[in-house]
Amino acid sequence: MPKEAVVREEAPAAPAKDGYDGSDPTSGESPFSSRQLIRIDEALSAADRESGLAFSVYVGDLGEKTREHAEKLHDKLPDPDKSVLVAISPDQRMVEIVTGSSVVDRIPDRICALAALSMTAAFAGGDLTAGIVTGLRMLADHTKV
Repeated sequence: MPKEAVVREEAPAAPAKDGYDGSDPTSGESPFSSRQLIRIDEALSAADRESGLAFSVYVGDLGEKTREHAEKLHDKLPDPDKSVLVAISPDQRMVEIVTGSSVVDRIPDRICALAALSMTAAFAGGDLTAGIVTGLRMLADHTKV
């Protein structure tokens, strides 16, 4: 069963300089520009390739029970046991990192916490994209092979 890493970070509010406008990603309109989406996609691909794991990013509302919602999203991934979900709710200023059961030994909680802290620092500076890319790199770089 996944959900071993328990990471919760509250990001300070800051004006977004990266173009994120707080819009609902389920509305069909992306909160990111094409260039930002390419940066995030490249970071996801690199994390997958370097670690052999499946990384995913969710940006949107996580409801009142942010951890529970992130875990449900993680459970819907194609191979949750070998997956890492970085769930970000900018309006709630929350980051949740959920790791699968076979990932927990490769990415310890303290690495998840450091990645979340690094991400929230970028978010506080108003750069959602840079925070996501940095967090993915940190998680992948510290993956134990």
